[in-house]
Amino acid sequence: MTPMADDDTRDTAEPDRVRRLELRGAEHAVTRCRDFTARALADWGWTPAHDPEAGERADDVLLLVSEVVTNACLHAGGPEELVLRRRGGVLRVEVADASPEPPRRGAPRPASLPGGHGVMVLDLLAGRWGAQPRPDGRGKVVWLEIAGP
Repeated sequence: MTPMADDDTRDTAEPDRVRRLELRGAEHAVTRCRDFTARALADWGWTPAHDPEAGERADDVLLLVSEVVTNACLHAGGPEELVLRRRGGVLRVEVADASPEPPRRGAPRPASLPGGHGVMVLDLLAGRWGAQPRPDGRGKVVWLEIAGP
């Protein structure tokens, strides 16, 4: 696990903020990614205790991170990197893994049964999401974007 500091780009009034977490394997990946994301959200002002809407949005982000990282653990051998990009009021979450297979909606399941609901959660909570091949040709990046509070 190698968290890195913010990389600022000064081409807009508010700079982009980027944080990266390198991951190796699936062991404790969901917890590590949630904790890393929670720290970034706090640093970026998405989690003020006095604002219930901001708290709910931060909870949505943590759930989305959990879903995408869990899918990488279950279907792609584990995540290799988590990248958080904040630009203005939008957060982009990227999870890289070694599998070229994009996420797919599973067979319909009753909501009362555990598992198999990750893509549905992405559809409901993320403003936009998708998957793209990694630039180095090794696997893919699953990304999502969510507006801030």
